[in-house]
Amino acid sequence: MIILIPGYQPDHRLTDLLATLPRSQKVVVVDDGSGPQYALWFAKAARMGATVLTHEQNRGKGQALRTGFTWISEHHPGADVVCADSDGQHTNSDINLVAQALSNSDAEMVLGVRSFTGKVPLRSRFGNVVTRSIFHMATGRSLADTQTGLRAYPARMLNWLCTIDGDRFDYELKVLLEAIREQMTIEQVGIETIYLDENASSHFRPIADSWLIYRPLLGFCASSLLAFTVDFVLLTVFLALGMGLIGSIVTARVLSAAMNYIINRTVVFEHGNPAPVRETLPRYAGLAAVLLLGNIAVMWVLTPVLGSFWAKLLTEITLLVISYTVQRLVVFVHGHHRDPAAPTTRDLLQRVA
Repeated sequence: MIILIPGYQPDHRLTDLLATLPRSQKVVVVDDGSGPQYALWFAKAARMGATVLTHEQNRGKGQALRTGFTWISEHHPGADVVCADSDGQHTNSDINLVAQALSNSDAEMVLGVRSFTGKVPLRSRFGNVVTRSIFHMATGRSLADTQTGLRAYPARMLNWLCTIDGDRFDYELKVLLEAIREQMTIEQVGIETIYLDENASSHFRPIADSWLIYRPLLGFCASSLLAFTVDFVLLTVFLALGMGLIGSIVTARVLSAAMNYIINRTVVFEHGNPAPVRETLPRYAGLAAVLLLGNIAVMWVLTPVLGSFWAKLLTEITLLVISYTVQRLVVFVHGHHRDPAAPTTRDLLQRVA
């Protein structure tokens, strides 16, 4: 097992953590373009036995993690990895907890989750609650701490982790989204909640990084909500023009579904490269057909009782969760058992230089 620590402009907390680790423990530290004034901390980490990789410019935590994963897979093939932060939030005992949980399971990843009890900065407590809520709404899965940096991965996951995009704090959330879409097993282990000096050492940018984190979640939800709006407006127009109920439902759904498919394929689930139409279109068409039949059946029953507006609203709410789940787990899923060619360490370091 190797501990991977991305670091940007660290202080004594980095070396304090290293001092608590056994001397035999292999550690990789990535200097994410911290600059000459922070070189002493990385030099001290190297003297303490850590391997230090250096980005010439700051490219964000996501890129630093990918550089570490790639170096480890090349130089220590078969080694599991525990990722920890350099700001004093993670202890040796908690690192051991997630490492032990990984060794005792077949999970694709183990998260060290915080309880957020006690003295926790307001922005951290609020941010975690908001992100957890949106994450649950978008994926149907509940995770106690979606922003934790303490994570353990088996060696077989390193190549896959290098295929996930996102250079900054959004990377770790995208990893969770992709893992759930691909139906991976995620285990959670409770760890201590530690914030030193009101988390003053954090390099999290409240506005810019919050947008990066929430963007994939909001995009995931917005596409289906936009399709619902278009579908509803078209149905209302077609009914007003005198088109029959079934004809209106079918025409509105075909048009809104086509728009939803294009957006989901090219934006929401594109993974840096849109999935092939030949794979996703038949699955999407099958889902759309099933949902259309369900829509017609429910609307046929409810419209005489509730009227077209409330019948449509209730029908869409009923089918929305089904549509989210099937698109996430079936239509646009990318199998993680493939073995994508990960970039080399040299490629990554050249890319971030």
